[in-house]
Amino acid sequence: MAPSTVAVELLSPKEKNRLRKPVVEKMRRDRINSSIEQLKLLLEQEFARHQPNSKLEKADILEMAVSYLKHSKAFAAAAGPKNLHQDYSEGYSWCLQEAVQFLTLHAASDTQMKLLYHFQRPPAAPGAPTKEPKAPAPTPAKANVTARQPSCGLWRPW
Repeated sequence: MAPSTVAVELLSPKEKNRLRKPVVEKMRRDRINSSIEQLKLLLEQEFARHQPNSKLEKADILEMAVSYLKHSKAFAAAAGPKNLHQDYSEGYSWCLQEAVQFLTLHAASDTQMKLLYHFQRPPAAPGAPTKEPKAPAPTPAKANVTARQPSCGLWRPW
């Protein structure tokens, strides 16, 4: 039976630690077990592929997780590192293409034509990408034809 609160207050610090140690140890084991169970759930498909129909021990789960992380790291390294400038360039180009595509879906107004013209010019900022959008600047007649034929299946409220 656990000691009462009054009895605990009368104990020396050494005795308090001796009573607290099993509780702290149980909490630590529970955290470890919970984390191993989460790993098992996250890597469930990987486990099923390598060891189907087998009960996994905690050590098996940890070994499989380490193996999976090593494989993932090697795969990412083989894909080749991307630098920030390349990421920026690809993102900028994609965004520019989306903007041009959106602007060509609707009847051409003066503002739309100015924006399209602006987008066709190379960026003036230093370090900015030099790729130009793949979609050519539409003429008003082409914009009207394109407006009837949306090129993507995205729902838009306008």
